[in-house]
Amino acid sequence: MENENLEEKLEEEITEEIQNEETESESEPEDEKDKRIKELEHDLAVCRADSYNYRQRVIKERNETRKRSQEEVITAILPVLDNLNRALESAHMDDGNNILVGVEMVQRQFMSVLDSLGVSEIKTKGESFDPSLHHASGTEEVDDEALDGKIITEHLKGYRTKERVLRPAQVTVGKKKNEH
Repeated sequence: MENENLEEKLEEEITEEIQNEETESESEPEDEKDKRIKELEHDLAVCRADSYNYRQRVIKERNETRKRSQEEVITAILPVLDNLNRALESAHMDDGNNILVGVEMVQRQFMSVLDSLGVSEIKTKGESFDPSLHHASGTEEVDDEALDGKIITEHLKGYRTKERVLRPAQVTVGKKKNEH
């Protein structure tokens, strides 16, 4: 953006300077004018090349940053996958009683990794419906007026960071029965 503004400013200055040179000194030899025009055109070409190189460098740096971020997340999740694999292996050797304990441990570990990445669950049950956090997949009639507009059932957990919702929670919302 900065380079584009500089480029535009330089073009304006070149145009202005060319016009000034043409009007100010009609007596100036044509060779000097041509030389000056070529210098200015060269300066403009250098500025354009610098601007292009800057944009390419920024694109490359963004892609590298994105790639590093993905690698960091994958590295944080790999131990969870390792433990899940261990739990599945032990299920084949065991009568299945310990599989639940193993899967619960993996779930806690996974939630710990999400927490370390700044991800948290969106609260649902008993909360007021908030369309920025929740996706209503339906309504359910309720007798209690206190449950009107409140979340009755969670169908799919939602997750968020401090800045944004990653996935809204899918919920059923209570709606007061019409008594006619």
